[in-house]
Amino acid sequence: MKKEIITLKKLAQILELSTSTVSRALNDHQDISEATRKRVKNLAQSMHYVPNIFARGFRKHKTNIIGVIVPNITHYFTTTIVRGILEEAKLKGYRVIISESNNDTAKQTEMLNTMIQFGVDGILVSLTKMTKDIDTVLQTLNKCPLILFDKVSNKIPCTQVTINDEEAAYSAIEHLINIGKKRIAIIKEREFSYTSEKRYAGYLKALKDHNIEIDEKIIISVDDISTQQGKRMTNHLLSIKKKPDAIFAITDSSAVGVIQTLKKFNIKIPEEIAVVGFSNSRFSTIIEPNLTTVDQPGETIGKNAVKYLIEEIENTTDTISNKMIEIKGTLIIRDSTFKV
Repeated sequence: MKKEIITLKKLAQILELSTSTVSRALNDHQDISEATRKRVKNLAQSMHYVPNIFARGFRKHKTNIIGVIVPNITHYFTTTIVRGILEEAKLKGYRVIISESNNDTAKQTEMLNTMIQFGVDGILVSLTKMTKDIDTVLQTLNKCPLILFDKVSNKIPCTQVTINDEEAAYSAIEHLINIGKKRIAIIKEREFSYTSEKRYAGYLKALKDHNIEIDEKIIISVDDISTQQGKRMTNHLLSIKKKPDAIFAITDSSAVGVIQTLKKFNIKIPEEIAVVGFSNSRFSTIIEPNLTTVDQPGETIGKNAVKYLIEEIENTTDTISNKMIEIKGTLIIRDSTFKV
């Protein structure tokens, strides 16, 4: 048997009141007597009435709901960002709908359209690494406030919250140089990844500033920065006649693959080859030796993203903000680069 949905209209019919009176009674409107308020609330409670926040939002043109789209909800760093988003949104009186694109641009487009249909007040998006066509994002930006976080793009004119990838990568490479490494390889994503290119820029700048030769043979670009690719690319680097004395992998997962392969070939870490990752994931302290990595303050990124989005939601002008908010990352030095 189909369950009956209890609506305001149904409550009003039973109480022989107008729907507007029932609505105002439930919201403790001062025009409604205490007796009527009590009567309405008692019935609503007994019938397990739940307000339709979407319907109410459409009437008021405000739902107090924020949409969030991430590439992969199970990624450790993403979970820390989402935690920050949820905490800050709750403090500000907003609910959150979270959706996962699975790094699929078609799914990302579908989710953006769905968020608009739900009537969310604003959207936070971490772009898929395959995002090249930005038309859907631009169209969404014209319909409601939208802010990018973590995986961002300089082609989209909106506020973006990320860590200072270039500066963080620079500090990682400078650390390797300071411990005597001169032939530093990098494992990065291909050119369409904004985050990867920023980290690559930091890598190049550090080498140039310290007058270290840039060798294309040890600059490795892959489609998927995973543990498996870290293993494969390390095998490749070890096959080069003039091997690297350090490897900078732009994610911790790929750096774990690097360490596992070096250990397989009994290569001493960091004496022969040092390793640096990026994100300070839980894997960084499980792998042996513990991984030197850049700590990304995920919760801070999430909280800032919500803060700037709500500012835009509550902004009465039609102007779209276009700021780049860069949160500072911190290099965490462990045994993969430095032993006491």
